[in-house]
Amino acid sequence: MITFLAALATLLIGFFVYGKIFDNFFKPTDNPTPAVTKNDGVDFVPLPTWKVFLIQLLNIAGLGPIFGAVGGAIWGPSVYLWIVGGTIFAGGVHDYLAGMVSLREGGKSLSEIVGEFLGDKALILMRVFLVLLLVLLGAVFAVGPAGLLKMTTGFDVTILLMGILFYYFLATLLPIDAIIGKLYPLFGICFIIMALGIMGGMLFTESAAMPEMQLANLHPKGDEMPIWPLMFITVACGAISGFHATQSPLMSRCLKSERLARPVFYGAMISEGVIALIWAAAAITFFHGTDALAAEMNAHGAGGVVYQITGGFLGDGFGMMLAMIGVVVCPITSGDTALRSARLILSDWFKLPQDKIKNRLTFALPLIICTGIITQLDFNVVWRYFAWLNQSIATIMLWTGTVYMAQKLDGNVFFAALIPAFLMTIVTTTYILFAPEGLRLPLMPSTLSGVICAAICLFQFWRTRQNQLVINNA
Repeated sequence: MITFLAALATLLIGFFVYGKIFDNFFKPTDNPTPAVTKNDGVDFVPLPTWKVFLIQLLNIAGLGPIFGAVGGAIWGPSVYLWIVGGTIFAGGVHDYLAGMVSLREGGKSLSEIVGEFLGDKALILMRVFLVLLLVLLGAVFAVGPAGLLKMTTGFDVTILLMGILFYYFLATLLPIDAIIGKLYPLFGICFIIMALGIMGGMLFTESAAMPEMQLANLHPKGDEMPIWPLMFITVACGAISGFHATQSPLMSRCLKSERLARPVFYGAMISEGVIALIWAAAAITFFHGTDALAAEMNAHGAGGVVYQITGGFLGDGFGMMLAMIGVVVCPITSGDTALRSARLILSDWFKLPQDKIKNRLTFALPLIICTGIITQLDFNVVWRYFAWLNQSIATIMLWTGTVYMAQKLDGNVFFAALIPAFLMTIVTTTYILFAPEGLRLPLMPSTLSGVICAAICLFQFWRTRQNQLVINNA
């Protein structure tokens, strides 16, 4: 329990201390935001701050801090270190950068931001990567809830999937304040209450013995599944997520002031880190260790694990209903905003205004059809590729933020983005070379290749920066 409470306190301190330090680098102003200057009644719509925060939290959370944290917990309490450190120094920085840069670049989508600061080749790559990621995520966040609903209702999965996809279609098509602005804040509150309920169950149930920190790999398969780099990718959204960089621009189009960037963007990521921490601790605690947790994951998947934990800690009735909102409704709400983001990326790509419904249909229909096709693939395989692609996009966003800070801000504050960018380059490169779904190379050469790749990126950044300084001083 001491380890868990210390980790929780560190996350909260991180928001008030490091979050404030990073915010000060940008010196937020009172200049009009895109929500005001480009108000179109569809995507650029000023919303109350509390709504923007809850929508942001719901958009970025979904199954990520639940399924990812439960999967990461198989390595034991050492997962707390990555959830806490990753959230404060990488995930929070990443989400803040995506939101604030979009605010200052007129509400641009992630792909356009990357193109602006990393060049045309990166722009094309990111457009393709992002649409693929968002469609994959839409599929993942449809299949997971459909499976959980089948457990509780007995309905056919295909029928449930069709219902979810129809909802996706409506939420992707309609103005942001028609469904998202009205319902999502309520679901966000339920999501928070559900996590707090799970935490209360752990802390106040006599039979729940929370494990303390062990700096060891407790995965049942031992050295076959090393913490580095597998756990860093598995936790996914619970520490850092490229998907968040697609959602922050959505909310940058609804934010009334730059001064709200820290509580909305950095704050929502800290909140997600807290949720991930709770679920990781709950998984280890409920199954009394990693062996039983891994066995349950193999037998019934992450959905089955979540179902057992919620029933065990919250019981039947209201508690279970609240929990199911958290693990069923919330992922669906992330899935639909993923496809909404994909529509906006495509609209920026093809420069087709989205104020008319026929223009929105041009992109919404193909996106829904592609998502429906992917839902028929194996969920576990789709999740693993999503997790790697997700973290790779986060890495690109961090490098983009590093370049932005180097060009636009005073001093050497860009190091706050450069360090996590360098680390995540090593993580993502090592993973795809080492992992079973990658090239399956030995760990040591995979890690060395990751370091070399990160060093090349660093060299390219530094060379570009020096050239820019020469131009500025000429």
